[in-house]
Amino acid sequence: MPRSPAPGGRLFLTDAMGAGRLGRRRLLFFSSIFALTAVATWFMADLLWRGGLSGVEIGLLGLFVILFAHVAAGFCTAFVGFYVVNRGGDSSRIVRTIPPGEDPPLASTAIVMPVFNEDVSRVFEGLRVVYRSVQETRKLEHFDFFVLSDSNQPNQWIQEEVAWLELCKQVGGFGKIFYRKRRHSINKKAGNVADFLRRWGRRYRYMIVLDADSIMTGRALVQLVALMERNPGVGIIQTAPRIVNGETLFARLQSFASRLYGPLFLAGLNYWQQHEGNYWGHNAVVRVQPFIDHCALPDLPGSEPFGGRILSHDFVEAALMRKAGWGVWLAGDIDGTYEEGPPTLIDSAKRDRRWCQGNLQHAWLLTARGFRPANRFHLLMGVMGYVSSPLWLLFMILCTVHVFALVTAPPGAVPAETGAGPLLPGLAVDLPAALTLFALTMLLLFLPKVVSVVVTLGQPDEVERFGGGRRLVVSALAETMLSVLLAPINMAFNAKFVLFTLLGQGVSWVTQRRSTEGDGTDWREAIITHGGQTVFGLFWGGSSYIISPAFFLWLCPVVVPLVLSIPISILLSKTSVGRGARAWGLFLTPEETFPPYELKRLHQNLTECYRHLPPLEPLRADYGLMQAVLDPYVNALHVALLRQRRRTEESREWFLQLRERLLRDGPARFTLKEKMALLLDAESMIVLHRELWSRPAGELAEWWRLAMRQYNVLTGAPTTALYR
Repeated sequence: MPRSPAPGGRLFLTDAMGAGRLGRRRLLFFSSIFALTAVATWFMADLLWRGGLSGVEIGLLGLFVILFAHVAAGFCTAFVGFYVVNRGGDSSRIVRTIPPGEDPPLASTAIVMPVFNEDVSRVFEGLRVVYRSVQETRKLEHFDFFVLSDSNQPNQWIQEEVAWLELCKQVGGFGKIFYRKRRHSINKKAGNVADFLRRWGRRYRYMIVLDADSIMTGRALVQLVALMERNPGVGIIQTAPRIVNGETLFARLQSFASRLYGPLFLAGLNYWQQHEGNYWGHNAVVRVQPFIDHCALPDLPGSEPFGGRILSHDFVEAALMRKAGWGVWLAGDIDGTYEEGPPTLIDSAKRDRRWCQGNLQHAWLLTARGFRPANRFHLLMGVMGYVSSPLWLLFMILCTVHVFALVTAPPGAVPAETGAGPLLPGLAVDLPAALTLFALTMLLLFLPKVVSVVVTLGQPDEVERFGGGRRLVVSALAETMLSVLLAPINMAFNAKFVLFTLLGQGVSWVTQRRSTEGDGTDWREAIITHGGQTVFGLFWGGSSYIISPAFFLWLCPVVVPLVLSIPISILLSKTSVGRGARAWGLFLTPEETFPPYELKRLHQNLTECYRHLPPLEPLRADYGLMQAVLDPYVNALHVALLRQRRRTEESREWFLQLRERLLRDGPARFTLKEKMALLLDAESMIVLHRELWSRPAGELAEWWRLAMRQYNVLTGAPTTALYR
């Protein structure tokens, strides 16, 4: 679709024909959703309409319309995606604005990576890979790299500083790679990025946001900036990162599913949304000035969790960018963009708990003034992504109540059976209509998967990258069966999360676990997390069996996974099972069979990093604080990165007492707040280092004497230096 920037850099359709084409696309898309929902609603109403509709039946019908429309939207996205792929691709893609072989000029770009108590080795080795990859494009002069830390654990903070310095020394990154630790972590990730933009944003035309687990190749980064230069009316270009590096069976399952089914859905999304796409918060390029001018997040009415500060900022920022007239594009066909998924079902649920609260907040914005209809639809689908779970649960519970009412109704109260006979013994249900509705629903749920497999099988090179046709088909069948087992469990999780949010129970900002320790989830964690689901499944299944054994059979696909949620969660979390599946050739992805150089380099670097010698057990909990006080090199680095603050006499006295306690008693009885206060105070860090090395050993806590002995052993300093 041809476009040109209007005055002020905003993006508009160039002519009525372009606007008409987008209008026809959206008419096809939304008309298809409406038509499918209307047909299914007609069948459902026909099933329920036996001598009038009761209150329960009206509730069932209303819930069915909402839920089926949500399912139909996903199906229609895949359907139009198949249409696009089958005809050889979409002519209206942002990547087509640069002809093959052309090398457009670039502009100053900041690559920012917000972190919060992350695995330091993974963060900086990932950054090393990205830096080297950009360096190999010979375009490094256009890029600066920023690690924006909000870590509130001393160990992570000090390790980040040391890792930053070592990385800069090794790659020659001084003046190109920067580290910043915020003193006050306000408004989480969104506040971290906003603080960076306020201080340094005007130095850059573009910003590329990475997550702590993101990897992007230099070629992909250069391509994104070039696309922004070529399209001055575009505010955001979002890539579609591929999930990689999964070791557990759960992680491999998610990686395989997104890689196999994703292309159809991405093509479908781009087909109808075009320049009114969405932003996912990472692996995307952002035009800095309009982002600063227009994307400040408003506070929502009320208090958290449903009001207050916006937790999920990315959808809202995309809507604000579009409101100001800037284009937001999805570039799902850009290669070289990766991320890592949660390793276990429980870790995925913890992440969904945060996303659930953030997406429910978007309900306030559905009627916000000035938002485009496409952005309202994005916000609505985000809300429905979580609200649909309690609605499905309510729908099935109402079905159970409805069946109970029919079974216990007095003779003659239930209408005579019609059609081919009752679907459930003793219940009047039109068998042909019920089976037709069931088949339509299954078609919408599973046909996109079948089509994705068929499309992939038609591409010999791609089939080889998935491990071959037979392995691809077997993996797709296994993924479908496992997804059927996971659907009720995720439904129960999300229903609980929505309920807790509505009851006012917010979430704290916690670190996302990106790898497993040991071999997966232990039984205690699984029982605590899934115990309620198991009990609920047993109660629901037992009650439905008492009501009607035939109805119980229809509920089995829902209640059986709930009952078995504990062993399912443990099995999927096993690294050994995931590696076994890989050995059998199951759930292979192109990034595994033919890994790009950047991912191979990351794996090799991390293998070397994780071979370090851990500190002695008594020192491990406060190893970062120990390094910052004891080691001259780390102490000097840490003090150099701190900002000097003016202090009152009261604060000087308080810091003096803290320093004396730390040297005399060690850090065991210090609170996190006290440790962080000392680490943030440059004068205290200088004094502590001097006093630690000048005082007699008898005036120091045993913890410090042990630390100094280990330090002297590791550095080769004479042990007698401890005893003056």
